[in-house]
Amino acid sequence: MTAAIRSILTPSAIVRLILGWGAFAALLFAGPLLAPPVAGPLLVSALIVIVGVILICAFGVVHEAEHLARLLGDPYGSLVLTLSIVLIEVVLIAAVLLGPGDHATIARDSVMAVSMIILNAVIGLCLLVAGLRHGSLAHNRTGVSTYLSLIIVLAALAFALPALIGANGSYEEWQEVPIIVLTIGIYAFFLYRQMGAQAADFHEVDPRLPQIPAEVGTGDSVPPKLSIREIISTHRIEIIVRLALLVATVTPIVLLSHDMASLLDDGLGRLGAPVALSGVVIALIVFLPETITSIRAAWQGEIQRVSNLCHGAQVSTVGLTIPTVLLIGLLTDQPIVLAESPANLLLLAVTLLLSVTTFAAKKVTAIHGAAHLVVFAIFGITLFS
Repeated sequence: MTAAIRSILTPSAIVRLILGWGAFAALLFAGPLLAPPVAGPLLVSALIVIVGVILICAFGVVHEAEHLARLLGDPYGSLVLTLSIVLIEVVLIAAVLLGPGDHATIARDSVMAVSMIILNAVIGLCLLVAGLRHGSLAHNRTGVSTYLSLIIVLAALAFALPALIGANGSYEEWQEVPIIVLTIGIYAFFLYRQMGAQAADFHEVDPRLPQIPAEVGTGDSVPPKLSIREIISTHRIEIIVRLALLVATVTPIVLLSHDMASLLDDGLGRLGAPVALSGVVIALIVFLPETITSIRAAWQGEIQRVSNLCHGAQVSTVGLTIPTVLLIGLLTDQPIVLAESPANLLLLAVTLLLSVTTFAAKKVTAIHGAAHLVVFAIFGITLFS
């Protein structure tokens, strides 16, 4: 093992891996003991242990994500963390759909919860933190506008259109193929442009932050700044090892959060809480590493990185989840219910309108963040209605 790899695979990193995967293995073996109804003390103890392990692993993910972000620069660094979490989440949703039972609404409920958390709770908290610490902050309006344009289109395809042209909240079979093709097509085109000709649209523009030279990516690198190809060529081993470690650390977070779903349902059911609350809590836990990374970026005044992480995660979640579940529905002849309730559609519309008005301004402030947090609080109220 080289010195470079040893500097990455530190004792702390190895301990996190052992804790994360060990806890997941323990849950598998303890399955019969944790089958509902679980004794109160055992239920609380299990949840505390799981959440504790998730927190420890989350900070490990953040550590690797920040190293990759500094090494690769944005949007590439943010994209690595976003895609790692979202891809694992999509695979798990697909696994649930392919398993026994009726899960027609799992994609709708999961993506809606993620949307409210990312677009209101996380972004609201980040803008509030950044605004209180740094005052008003400039963002790259072209990049944010690109994200929001895709979010609006994909959200309409996912949650609103099925209620208008489909049947019982689902698309007709003949409608699903063009929706899959269009969703995958626009998402693939977005990634192609974001990682290529439009990469500069996702760089920081606030004058108080260090700026990336315009020459980067044109073939005339300005030391110590290098083009993405030169960075990958120069640091290939480090990037591969850190990426592998990030994925290996984030996977148990997602697996544990889904394994604890039945425990959480059991506990919340005893408290008389709504079933939908469990989905929101699980979504919060799944995206915990991205939330921590976003808040740290906001603390440092990197508001464009906040957008890259949050808006990028939202685009990836809808752009990958919807075509995946629709394709599974076609292949397995399962109904996939996507149409949302009128209350959630109203909140989603308010969220999208608020996002557009927030980031249409030259600078964002703490008041913008407070407005987003209010919308998330209202979403919380609707869960109990």
